[in-house]
Formats: sequence, structure tokens, C-alpha cells
Amino acid sequence: MEIAIVYALFGGQAEAERTAALMIEQRLAACANLLAPGTSLYRWEGRLERAEEVPVLFKTSLERRAALTAAIAAAHAYDLPAVLGWTAQTTADYARWVAAETA
Repeated sequence: MEIAIVYALFGGQAEAERTAALMIEQRLAACANLLAPGTSLYRWEGRLERAEEVPVLFKTSLERRAALTAAIAAAHAYDLPAVLGWTAQTTADYARWVAAETA
């Protein structure tokens, strides 16, 4: 069975939690895992940047992935948020739970 994983980075714990709760309340995600803050290095507007960010893994149905990705981007504080998604294999029971929570 397959579900979708959507990964996004946030500028702080509070924004990550707020967005995760909103996505679950809107039934776009069944759950979200806030991971330990990490350091991101990237080029932005011609300069090398360094930022402490909080990664979040959202679990959703394949059918809701596009809507979840769009909603995260719309709610995000960044001008260009990194919102990535992929398909993951899981158990039938977990896939059914994800589908029910995002219906």
C-alpha cells in the first residue's frame, strides 16, 4: 500500500507546529512529525545563507498530496518554501488510517 510523504522546512518550532496542526485540522494530513532543528546552507539572492530550520514530515493520501503541498506553501512564512513530496510504502492498516483521516 502507498501513502504520500510531504517534507517541508520551517523557520522555527512555533511555525512548524502551527502549520502541522492546521494541515491536520483541515484533513490534508493524517499526522505530522516535527524533527529536531537542523542547519540549512543554501544560496539565496547571490549569497550563501545559513539558517536553523525545523523539518516536518507530513503523511497524507496520494489523492491529497497536491492539495497539502499547496496549502503548506500558502501558509508558509518563506517567500520560496521547500515543500517536497514522494510516495512511500506502508502497511495496509496504516494506509487505510491515513486515507480515513484525510477524507
